[in-house]
Amino acid sequence: MQETLTEIGLVPQRLGTGCAEAVARGLAQDGAVVLTGQESSPRALTVAAAFALGERLRQLFPQRQRSSSEGAQVHLHADSFDVVVDVAGVPARRRHPDEDYALVQLTRPPSSGGESFVADAYRFVDTLETGDPELWEFLTRADVDFYGAWTGLRGLPSTPRAGRHVEYTRSGRRIVRRSDGAVPLHRDPDTEHVEAMLRRFDESVRELESTLPRFPLEEGDVLILDNYRCWHGRDAHTGERTTRILTLLSADAR
Repeated sequence: MQETLTEIGLVPQRLGTGCAEAVARGLAQDGAVVLTGQESSPRALTVAAAFALGERLRQLFPQRQRSSSEGAQVHLHADSFDVVVDVAGVPARRRHPDEDYALVQLTRPPSSGGESFVADAYRFVDTLETGDPELWEFLTRADVDFYGAWTGLRGLPSTPRAGRHVEYTRSGRRIVRRSDGAVPLHRDPDTEHVEAMLRRFDESVRELESTLPRFPLEEGDVLILDNYRCWHGRDAHTGERTTRILTLLSADAR
């Protein structure tokens, strides 16, 4: 399976703001692009979202900043969360479980390390159909609670978020989820099997990580990801590294 895994890694095209059509094609073809030459600012990140998606842009969620000093590796994941807060008595959504695009801007490069890596999750799941049919069946047919490991976190709805790792939108767009919050549903009679499959999934993804090509981001670069198709992560680094992250819903979201 190692030879097949090497085909799953992506090194996104680096494109400037004079290439709107190329950015759209790159996202459609590969699921990821790097938008270069951007000012390191919250405004630039919002503008990048509009530039990449145009009239398909539906809803932006609040930007968040992540800083790490001497940071450990961030493993492959897809951005997904479900947070609703109360603002003056009105429920306000700050994250959505079906965010379909994620933008990550590097605003402070580390002293060394911190290279990014991206996997085409569609291709990964497709390899499992013949390479590990039992895991493929679990990911495509078994329900889990996607945020059960984070029960009690403020803002997270108390109702379990049940779903499958591989699902489809009404228009047929495939979603491949990757979250470390997934646990078996409450009192699931197959709990033992589900836990074993979640561990196997983790092991398979960690094996995949070691095969992926790495690529650097320059200060101001924006990594734009189809969050239904691509998983992303980064290597450990020295010094301080800061990113700004924006997730959103497009007109094609579930």
